[in-house]
Amino acid sequence: MFITSAFAETATTAPSVADTVMGGGSIFTSLLPIFLILGVFFFLVIRPQNKRFQEHRNMINNLQKGDKVVTGGGLIATVKKTVNDDEVLLELAEGVQVHAVRSTIMAVRSKAD
Repeated sequence: MFITSAFAETATTAPSVADTVMGGGSIFTSLLPIFLILGVFFFLVIRPQNKRFQEHRNMINNLQKGDKVVTGGGLIATVKKTVNDDEVLLELAEGVQVHAVRSTIMAVRSKAD
């Protein structure tokens, strides 16, 4: 009454799982958008960030006595001497000297004469 009879499918073959998921395209065409997104991400995010990191590292490595620098806290100081590879002695004012980690120096305002 309420149940209709089921009819068997004719001689056509059923589509495979790969055809239904990927729309019948090759694996290259399905992965192409992912590669494009990764390429754009690399050129817009990773590459500029690495460039800025290298510039900051070069600036820190080239610090000399007498350079005016800005620290991460916004203090403007003069480099009195380089203590070691990780530390510098900064003079904030006449007679006020502090040790600072090199990586906290954000910018060099003027180079020593």
